Order: sequence, then C-alpha cells, then structure tokens
Amino acid sequence: MVIQSTLSTHILSVALPRAIQSDMVTVSVKKGDRLDIVADAWHMEIDCHYEWQVHFAPGDADMPSVRARFASDGKLSISVQRRILGQAYGCSPPCGQTAGTRF
Repeated sequence: MVIQSTLSTHILSVALPRAIQSDMVTVSVKKGDRLDIVADAWHMEIDCHYEWQVHFAPGDADMPSVRARFASDGKLSISVQRRILGQAYGCSPPCGQTAGTRF
C-alpha cells in the first residue's frame, strides 16, 4: 500500500493480483480516524489475503469523505479528504442532502 498526501487529500493505492475482484475487497471506516482494508480471495490458497490498517492523525482526515475505486487492472485507490484546520467535524453539505439538490 502506497500513501501519498497533499495539503487537501490522502490517496492510498495498491495493485492487487488479478484474481481479486472488487466484491472481494472491504474498506471500513473505524473509530479513531482509522481505515481497515481487507482483500480476500477465499477460493484460493496462496497470495489470497491482504490486509491493512491505516491510522490518520487525530482530526486530520475527513472520514465521511472516504471514496474507493477498483480498476479493472486490479488497482485499488482510496481517497480521503483532509480537514481544514479549524473546520468543524461533520459532513458538508448538510447531512442527508446532496450538493446541488434543491428542496
């Protein structure tokens, strides 16, 4: 797993074996600004289980912003927006609304 950070985003990426499909990958947001990533091809016996725990500095990552993409070549990319110093923790736009939606 490679982690690249900019002032606005953390990007995690890894090239998984072709035998691992998107439905074999689980990305979980956990308490304490943590991501758990598991890729498991249960039908195989070797090179079939990969697991990472990524801990962000307290308050650094906007955990509701986590987005994962799985490309056809087996590359898993996860982006996490960084919180702006002094920004209140929560979601933007207001919870339950989608940006650009009019009510």
